[in-house]
Amino acid sequence: MKKIINTVVLIAVFLFASCNQEFTNPSSATQTQVVSDVIGLITVANGLSFKYSISRQSPNYTLPTTSGLLTKELLVLNAGNTDEQNLFLGGASVLGNNGVISNLWNQCNLLRSNADLILSNLNIASDQGMKGALQAHASIFKAMALGNLAMFWQQAPITNGTSATQPNGSSAPFVPRLSVLNEAVAVLESARTELAKAPISSAFSASIAPGIDYANTINALIARYALMAGDNDKALAAANLVSLAATVKSEFRHDDLTRNALFESSFGNRNVSEPFNNKFSLPLALETPLSDGRIAFFFSAGGSLNLGRASFFTSNSSALPIYRAGEVTLVKAEAFARKNDLANATTELNKILQKLPAGDSYGIGANQPAYSGANTQAAILTEIYKQRCIELYMTGMRLEDSRRFGRPASERSRDFLPYPFSERDNNPNTPADPAN
Repeated sequence: MKKIINTVVLIAVFLFASCNQEFTNPSSATQTQVVSDVIGLITVANGLSFKYSISRQSPNYTLPTTSGLLTKELLVLNAGNTDEQNLFLGGASVLGNNGVISNLWNQCNLLRSNADLILSNLNIASDQGMKGALQAHASIFKAMALGNLAMFWQQAPITNGTSATQPNGSSAPFVPRLSVLNEAVAVLESARTELAKAPISSAFSASIAPGIDYANTINALIARYALMAGDNDKALAAANLVSLAATVKSEFRHDDLTRNALFESSFGNRNVSEPFNNKFSLPLALETPLSDGRIAFFFSAGGSLNLGRASFFTSNSSALPIYRAGEVTLVKAEAFARKNDLANATTELNKILQKLPAGDSYGIGANQPAYSGANTQAAILTEIYKQRCIELYMTGMRLEDSRRFGRPASERSRDFLPYPFSERDNNPNTPADPAN
């Protein structure tokens, strides 16, 4: 089955590897051929998994690398990797010609566009179990693509430019990042409704690349992006629907063909980047004790460079979670804290601090005492930020978290990214770059 799935994935990649700068799909003839039946839609769906996860161009490389370098989770080992080095330097060193951020932008826009190809042709699937599964799969990747754009850019397109009535002809319009996040949540909510109508088709399960728990992933992502958008009630409601059982996983699975992108490009050769230190790059006031079990989980013992172990980046075949259970608990803690429900915030925070490896899907456990700091909103939010930095190490969310929690600007080298030249040169709607 793995060989069959890999073949299908590669076909999807060849079909959707090229696009123009408006991120439309290939020629109309090819589109018609691909979406003429359910098999074609499944091919596109497998292509989304491949494009998101595989190679140095994929978000699974560019997302943790961009955030990691801008927040000093990572350091650059070889300054000859110019794009990564400029991200590490930050500020004015990050220009629109930076290959890492251009890949992040281009791939996420292409993923959104290809997901829309599935979502606009769901009527092809007459079986509800197939239709709901296809919608769930496409919506997850569309939402993650939109969420990534919103975390790094102040504005982004959420549609392709196709209408002559749009400003500046048919170029894709930009919307504020809050609208991008809200669109991601809306897409996921629609998918959740459709998925609940019938069990997932066995034909879908047999044909799709394995690893994704659709119902739990949808709710975890709604919780993630609703929190980022400031909708604490919606974030709590969705987080409460996610199973946190240690047996539940939702992940990208890799092998020698579909390799773990960050290990293959960075951690496996020690020539690009690796962890800045073994203290999660936290300021002294936020450092966790050496007794914290997550230090051993995320960093290898000894050595001067503290090569990241992270369990998720140790080999080409390392699986990579789409979400970590600890994130869901910390979403609850933060949402409660921002609602000034400090008792419930502390309860959720303690679930992270006192968690043992056996209670986590991937064995991430702190085994620390309960929270004993000040019972104030500010103090509890600071502790939640600290725990997010540790629990969600190398997920690509540190830059977003640093801004949202109002951390000192010195803890990040930029707030938002400039727009890639590839977009600016082709889309007159591209906004002015942020000052920092």
